[in-house]
Amino acid sequence: MAKSTDWHEKYAGKIVTAKKAVADVKRGQRVFIGSGAAEPQLLVEALSERGKDLADNQVIHIRSLGVAAYTESKFSDKFRYNTFFIGDNVRDAVSQGRADYTPIFLSEVPRLMYQGKATMDVALIQVTPPDEHGFCSYGVSVDIVKAATETAKIVVAEINPQMPRTLGNSFIHVDQIDRIVENDTPILEMPPTPVDEIAQRIGQHIANLVEDGSTIQMGIGTIPDSVLTELRHHKDLGVHTEMLSDGILDLIEGGVVTGACKTIHKHKVVASFAIGTKRLYDFIDDNPMFEFYPNEYSNDPFLIGQNVKMVAINSALEIDLTGQVCADSVGSYFYSGIGGQVDFIRGASRSAGGKPIIALPSTYSVDGKMVSRIVPMLNQGAGVVTSRGDVHYVVTEYGSADLHGKTIRERALALIHIAHPDFREELMKAAKEQHYVYSDQLVSPEIGLPEVEKLKTTMTAKEGIKVHFRPVKPTDEGMLQELFYRSSIETIYLRFFTYLKALPHSKAQQMAHVDYDKNLALVGSIIEEGHEAIIAVGFYDVDPKTKFADSAFMVRDDWQDKGVGKYLMSRLIDIAHERGIKGFTADILARNTRMRHVFDECAPAPIQSTMEEGYYHLTFPLEKEPLMGSTPC
Repeated sequence: MAKSTDWHEKYAGKIVTAKKAVADVKRGQRVFIGSGAAEPQLLVEALSERGKDLADNQVIHIRSLGVAAYTESKFSDKFRYNTFFIGDNVRDAVSQGRADYTPIFLSEVPRLMYQGKATMDVALIQVTPPDEHGFCSYGVSVDIVKAATETAKIVVAEINPQMPRTLGNSFIHVDQIDRIVENDTPILEMPPTPVDEIAQRIGQHIANLVEDGSTIQMGIGTIPDSVLTELRHHKDLGVHTEMLSDGILDLIEGGVVTGACKTIHKHKVVASFAIGTKRLYDFIDDNPMFEFYPNEYSNDPFLIGQNVKMVAINSALEIDLTGQVCADSVGSYFYSGIGGQVDFIRGASRSAGGKPIIALPSTYSVDGKMVSRIVPMLNQGAGVVTSRGDVHYVVTEYGSADLHGKTIRERALALIHIAHPDFREELMKAAKEQHYVYSDQLVSPEIGLPEVEKLKTTMTAKEGIKVHFRPVKPTDEGMLQELFYRSSIETIYLRFFTYLKALPHSKAQQMAHVDYDKNLALVGSIIEEGHEAIIAVGFYDVDPKTKFADSAFMVRDDWQDKGVGKYLMSRLIDIAHERGIKGFTADILARNTRMRHVFDECAPAPIQSTMEEGYYHLTFPLEKEPLMGSTPC
């Protein structure tokens, strides 16, 4: 009890007014201000009011949410603001040269402080009231605040009972605080942004990449919120992130986030700071499910990589056709910062089954004009945050592209086909000029459109393996060639009526290029040795005069007689029926009994068959209801 009395006495002796607390700040000193929602508003206001008495003071911060009066032009000879991440309230000051931006990986900022490269004279922070042992919690921002506090010569703390008490490596003892200002006021909030259609589609594509049992990291905004919404049917997800927002709460309350499959910090949500609403702050208050750590720990790529199936989701401003990601600037205009993007991208890439993801809308608007975010080359002055070597998945509202380990040709082709359709021809032209792709490479403007995406389905084969069916894409060319070369001579002959020895680019490209209306090709794919592999392809091609479609399909030898061909034909027949196609025709070699059997079982009406020079010419109308509405053939 004596120790308890001691800290109470010390605490009482340190209480001062905000004005007196910042009186310790001298001219020319470096002043650190607590991060994000934990910004000590009363102390910041007092510091700004004292500006007339100061000169050449450097104010150090990460992301700021509150009013940053010290960045106003009238204080230009008083305060020089320096940020490690540019927020909305200081962006103009940085762009106008009244403030500085220090580009650095967030995981390395604390090291700057501990090594004396960014020493602080005064740290202004906001914390919880002390517990019975005299320890205050840093609350919603541990991030770089802990390092700044531990290296500052003077620590001034705004004690706020409305600050949630967070657990983990999140405490400072009263003995380490030099001045105390008591202030009972709501901490800063950032409400969720309404999710629009584009963000929703991006969220769906990302959710499809996330496996059950994954550990996720994401930021704040419409895209992260849409991802969290789309994950509501997943199981046993974990969280190891830099920041927390309100979106995570529904997944926790819905039993989706359990942390049961996490490799480290099992059953715990790991973060370094939180920005959201009072709902979030109340939820994390003294909640042992949450552990907050400084950035040198939470953002350590080697630690992040220990999480199995680590999924890192980060944003970008633009990306070029080779995979260079710009995330901190628009040309030479600094917009945000490096933050923790590279920390988590590299961490997820080290993870067993990990998936580093860059997500961005395909376009943005400038003076009412739509501009593509996928570009031939980054704008002049744009900074590369995530390099070509680090990039893995890129996701827009038009789909996802896995660039890791891919050639420049494969990257350019994939990125062009998740760009906005209005810019694909222009991007392909630029890619040809740079000799990134074949000179005769075709463009498919329909890829990724909602009406094409809705054609995706999944079946479970006899062995319990899921086979995913979707419209063919230009990026499937390589996998179609692989299907060809893994098929037997007999299978190739039965499909092409000749002993083809090769499937060069010119032919493979034609198989991968359809208009998704008058002609359509569906592929069936599985995950094989960690990668997608096409095991079946089927198509139809409509005769505009008769409105009948010629059709055929091919199944890899080891997947024949497993129901794949029947399912594929059922899908093609259903889609054709919905689109008003009158019927199907097919030419089948007489000895191709498997294909004939599939047509006999799947045709919704009697088949008319004629024999012509060793092959059957089949014709049947599409008169009945779609087959897939009940049980596939």
